[in-house]
Formats: sequence, structure tokens, C-alpha cells
Amino acid sequence: QVQLVESGGGLVQAGDSLRLSCAASGRTFSNYVMGWYRQAPGKEREFVARVTWSGNTYYTDSVKGRFTISRDNAKNTVYLQMNSLKPVDTAIYVCNAASSSYMYWGQGTQVTVSS
Repeated sequence: QVQLVESGGGLVQAGDSLRLSCAASGRTFSNYVMGWYRQAPGKEREFVARVTWSGNTYYTDSVKGRFTISRDNAKNTVYLQMNSLKPVDTAIYVCNAASSSYMYWGQGTQVTVSS
């Protein structure tokens, strides 16, 4: 089992920045690909970014150049630095840990961007 706890969400204005954190406990953190997903009201959950154990990163097109995902394996934590936020980024952001056999989800943290 892996427990994931997100933090760092909030209400900001367009153009502002936020940094989300996801603290993991349980099984060996470095074994997992860590990711962020988001779900806006009335929409399906969508992939935002992920980072492999070695630090390779992948992003959905709409956040490239604005969001940066990183991980600190010593602290069992993954981060999502979000810059130049837009109202369309408003969503619940959920942390994900995935291996070849398992997938775990956090409870999510709300990000609201006002225009």
C-alpha cells in the first residue's frame, strides 16, 4: 500500500503561481512513477504530468512550459510547480503513484484560478 497526501492548493488569480506537494508513505517511493492528474467540474479526470524514478518528465500539451513536475526521493515527495495559471486550470489536482502492478491515488487538492 502507498498512501498519498496532497497539499498546496488554493484560490489564486490568473497569472499567479502555486506549488502542489504530494507526500507518499508506505512502499518504496522510488519504485513508482509519480504523476498528477486533474478533474474539472463536469469533466473527466485528465493526465497533467508524470515523473519517472530517474527524473524523466512528461506533460500534457496544455501545461507545457508552465508546469514543472519534480520529485525528491529522499523526502518521498513529488511536486507540481504551476506558473502562469489560467482559469481553465481550475480543478481538483490528484496525485498518483503507479508501478507495473499497482496504482494509487490521493484525495486531491482544489486549485481555483480566478480571472
